[in-house]
Amino acid sequence: MHHHSLRRYWIKTIILFLIALAIKLFSLNHTLVEELYSTGVYNFISSALRILTGRIPFSIGDILYAVAIIWIIVKVIRQLVALFRRQVTKKSFMRGVIKTLNLLLIIYIIFYAAWGLNYDRKGIAAQLQLQPENETTQDLSALTDSLLLKVNNIRRSLGDTVQYESYQTVFKQSIAAYSSAQQQYPFLKYRFSSVKSSLYSTLGNYLGFSGYYNPFSGEAQVCTENVPAFLLPYITCHEIAHQLGYGTEDEANFTGYLAAKFSRDQRFQYSLYFGLFSYANNTLFLYDSVAARDNYRQLDTLVRKDIAEYRRFLRRYKNPLEPLFTTLYGNYLKANNQPEGIETYNRVVAWLIAYQKKYGTL
Repeated sequence: MHHHSLRRYWIKTIILFLIALAIKLFSLNHTLVEELYSTGVYNFISSALRILTGRIPFSIGDILYAVAIIWIIVKVIRQLVALFRRQVTKKSFMRGVIKTLNLLLIIYIIFYAAWGLNYDRKGIAAQLQLQPENETTQDLSALTDSLLLKVNNIRRSLGDTVQYESYQTVFKQSIAAYSSAQQQYPFLKYRFSSVKSSLYSTLGNYLGFSGYYNPFSGEAQVCTENVPAFLLPYITCHEIAHQLGYGTEDEANFTGYLAAKFSRDQRFQYSLYFGLFSYANNTLFLYDSVAARDNYRQLDTLVRKDIAEYRRFLRRYKNPLEPLFTTLYGNYLKANNQPEGIETYNRVVAWLIAYQKKYGTL
């Protein structure tokens, strides 16, 4: 690599670094992120992506991921072969380092410009004027009492055998739920839908994730393969919440709750309150294990049957790689304004308590 070429690469690196730094500095001002990005620029970006991908029946984002992984594998193999044949020089090594650094900076810039800045918005706390606080045992007991009643009553109303809709229908019903919710919460307006079944559903089962948002394609991805049907409605509403710019997992859980409760389908209601009761009772267990176990005993037999089905599903896909993936994802969440890592999902409990205190109902 000639000195002139090397200098050109370094100039590009410096420019990319300055852009990345500007994005990081911008993210520190939550008010600006909320007003200029999350409720401004991001709406145009996400809508444009969903317009492009929404009518395509398969996941564009999943294909992009596959192509990227294959490309990386090919590049690594080529480098190993070159190293083995002693074809790597100081100049070619330096060029490779600079190219890799530039690529990482480009990915960082695209990710945060296309979606990642939503991790630093004011979010639904400001929109609903809620102030979630650290829960107390008394708060958790009141919450689990309410959720226990709801999950039992709804499950009994569905009868012994429940015929669930296809995941395609669940996607449509989730979109309809958001459409209903926006009448009360205008900030939940969801246009140009793009919800897809993940091409990696089985892999997701093994790695412990049930859905994800692809910021590069604007698609909400849901793992549908062999997942218990009663889980899918709430999972889908959670992923749509990410599309609307609610980045943290607790916010997405809570936003999914706000939408799903507007569905007229009792199966949707059950999926919602089944998930919320699980979060709340698991949190209560950390404070008062006796009360949490007592709540479990008070669950309707049909609810406990569904819990048993869910546990069989988890056991079926349990493997040594899942804890590693969970740790990696937890560290990713910590690096993006979610210091509790994977436990951030459970923080929806604090949102529910604050909401129940303010509005007197769930």
